[in-house]
Amino acid sequence: MPTQHNSSPNPTETATGVRFAEIWHKGSAWILGPVLVGLMAIGLAIGSERMSVINAHLNHLHPYAPLIFMPIGFAILAYLVNRFVPGSQGSGIPQTIAATDSEENVHVGHLLSWRIAIGKALLTLFGIGLGASIGREGPTIQIGASVMHAFFGRGPFKSLESRRILILAGGAAGIAAAFNTPLAGIMFAIEELSKKHVFNANSSTLVTIIVSGLISLSLLGSYTYFGTTETYLAWNGSLFAILLCGTAGGAAGGVFSRLLILFTFNMPGRWRTFVKNNRLLFAAGCGLTVAIIGIYSNGLIFGTGYQPTRLSLENTATLPWYFGMAKLVATLVSSISGIAGGIFAPSLSIGAGLGDNISAIFPHMADHSAIVLLVMTAYLAGVTRAPVTSFIIAMEMTNNHQMLLPLMAASVVASRVSKFISPVPLYHKLSENFYVIPNSEINRNGHALENTNLVLDEGEKYSSKVKNQTDREADRIRNQ
Repeated sequence: MPTQHNSSPNPTETATGVRFAEIWHKGSAWILGPVLVGLMAIGLAIGSERMSVINAHLNHLHPYAPLIFMPIGFAILAYLVNRFVPGSQGSGIPQTIAATDSEENVHVGHLLSWRIAIGKALLTLFGIGLGASIGREGPTIQIGASVMHAFFGRGPFKSLESRRILILAGGAAGIAAAFNTPLAGIMFAIEELSKKHVFNANSSTLVTIIVSGLISLSLLGSYTYFGTTETYLAWNGSLFAILLCGTAGGAAGGVFSRLLILFTFNMPGRWRTFVKNNRLLFAAGCGLTVAIIGIYSNGLIFGTGYQPTRLSLENTATLPWYFGMAKLVATLVSSISGIAGGIFAPSLSIGAGLGDNISAIFPHMADHSAIVLLVMTAYLAGVTRAPVTSFIIAMEMTNNHQMLLPLMAASVVASRVSKFISPVPLYHKLSENFYVIPNSEINRNGHALENTNLVLDEGEKYSSKVKNQTDREADRIRNQ
């Protein structure tokens, strides 16, 4: 009788194969992923500088040229966002928060994907080239989260917790690479992206931030975002300056947040209907408004505002008295237009303009650079309601550790003042626009069904379960 051979796999070989596959997937996610995040952040940074130069050339063609190309450009960008890359509008941080907070049976491909990452980068660069008052830092967060989320569903990355860790690590690495501020990346993940969840700064998250930061450092060199300032503010004799700057910056940031939330959620019925039915016309009107403000300001408010902010910090130029408020309005209009672009860099620029105003009103209160830096930090804290992230960004991006305590105090004051004006944090309120899409509403091709819109108008109600959860979370955040 012939001998029968047992064809069942060797348990040892099977365990070894599974272990090898797990190591391969983990290595790909925590090594290749951060490298890709760093490279995309560098590409966005270099591209942003190039597009700023292109914008300057466009504005030099004719003093009134922006009145023509900006409305057309805004309309084209809004069309591209809605037609080809829905979910890429705005800064991208609300989308990242919504994806982080989503439940296990929820598809988040409409918020984080390779298409979103590439489209977001290109659309942001084109927006900066047009002169929209936007920045690249927020988009870098969504791009980083999208890159890391691409590893979800492979190997050991199949649980809800692993998806959140990937998204948090990608978002933190994105902001760390964007500002060259690794510590701020960790704090942003704690303060903003994981407000509803416990953040564990485990080795994987740290590796992601470190590797992406090293990629940025190796290709761009050791640099500080706004150069280096040696300004100093004596803690014991500058309490009034700290309180004034913190209050003013926080109030302005709270007003900006309140206005952006108002235009997003609480527009009058007829106006909301008009915008919904005429998105491209509305975007063109926003572009025309920014163009008018830019022409009036001799082009200072166009783009990120990086150059005038740096000059003000270095005491090498005096900004016009209207710069801060003009930049605020231009940033608000750009944000509601429906195009892609962040508000981090413009917020710092707005703070610099307001700080310049305070320094002019109280010339002997403190050093000009110190006042500007304080208000920049305070305004950013007022907008984001992330005080720790704000003062760490300000400290790291200027390489000024002497101002740590004043910056810390001003950002805390600003965050509390902003809360009185705008109770719910901006990014978390905006994340309500990007509601969850249950797996039952995803067709076999992985696309959302036509009746699932990404952006909800105030009168359009989605499932009562999701809305009740959102309302309870809003109440919890208000009471924090």
